[in-house]
Amino acid sequence: MAVIDVRPDLAAGREPYPRIMEAVAKLSPEETLELVAPMEPIPLYRVMEARGFEHETRHAGDGSWHVTFRRVV
Repeated sequence: MAVIDVRPDLAAGREPYPRIMEAVAKLSPEETLELVAPMEPIPLYRVMEARGFEHETRHAGDGSWHVTFRRVV
């Protein structure tokens, strides 16, 4: 599983999308990506769905969102 925490990027005013897509491109077919963000990344769901991924979302007690993306088989 690859894990990307975009909270530092967003806090610094950087757009995390290129970093996310770079990680997605490096995933093996069976590998998952866990994204940690300060808000639910709803627009990313459609982008990832178009690339053949489904997602599972969890809102953590610290206020962060954890989204696991996996390829649809």
